[in-house]
Amino acid sequence: MAPKKRPAAAGAAGAAKKRPAAAAAEAPEDNFAAKPATSGPKAVLSNTLPRPVELPLSSTALVCIDFQKDFLDEGGFGHALGNDVTKLTAECIPGAVTLLEAARSLPLAAVVHTKEAHRADLRDLCAMKHSGPRCPPPGKQIGDVMVEGMGKLLVDGSPGNEFVDAAKPVDGEIVIAKPGKGAFFMTGLHEKLRDLGVSHLIVCGVTTEVCVQTTMREANDRGYECVLVEDATASYIPPFKAAVIEMTRSQGGIVGYTVQKAKDVADALKASVA
Repeated sequence: MAPKKRPAAAGAAGAAKKRPAAAAAEAPEDNFAAKPATSGPKAVLSNTLPRPVELPLSSTALVCIDFQKDFLDEGGFGHALGNDVTKLTAECIPGAVTLLEAARSLPLAAVVHTKEAHRADLRDLCAMKHSGPRCPPPGKQIGDVMVEGMGKLLVDGSPGNEFVDAAKPVDGEIVIAKPGKGAFFMTGLHEKLRDLGVSHLIVCGVTTEVCVQTTMREANDRGYECVLVEDATASYIPPFKAAVIEMTRSQGGIVGYTVQKAKDVADALKASVA
């Protein structure tokens, strides 16, 4: 008599189910940016480093990172970390406004605004980020109220978590609430950009060495060509901003391109449709 078949191991049935990593391996190209548009207007940025770059408007998006009160106003999370927040607005908001005005007048693929924001129940906040050994003390941690009128630090829906007036989204623009430093982590941003056919990103925001740099490196891994606009980004620590700019364009542009002036980008975008 044939031996009885042993019951399947507990994980055997589940083994047939595709894990996210396995599914990604089957279609790796889905993890990458769309191919650049081959027709339509193209803006040429002649003074980017390490070399000039061409932006196809219909596959280019402007990405504005974390222009929110939590990082730009006193009583926000940046202030809770012990930073002087008073200089950032003057350093980067005029450049951001220049980029927004240009983008809104042109047929770009998208304008994206991100904000670092956690759920009210903080389920998307890991313990290390909330109360780890490198975090602010109780009373200044994410979810705490440090200053009346700002609400809970870095919590979506709090007054301090909203965008500053000068860089607020308008109808039709994409708003991403991100629980991490990078704009691609747990947000679905990549899928949105792919659906819109985006291949190139014009990047501005705060802070240069944290959320901006993290987002650019995430984008670079996914095949997006990034242009960092120097006078539309800022850091609480100026040498850190300078270091990121140099790292971005080093080794042939290992992370992307840099350009000094938002006006130069805006002028090139407008000239492409003149």
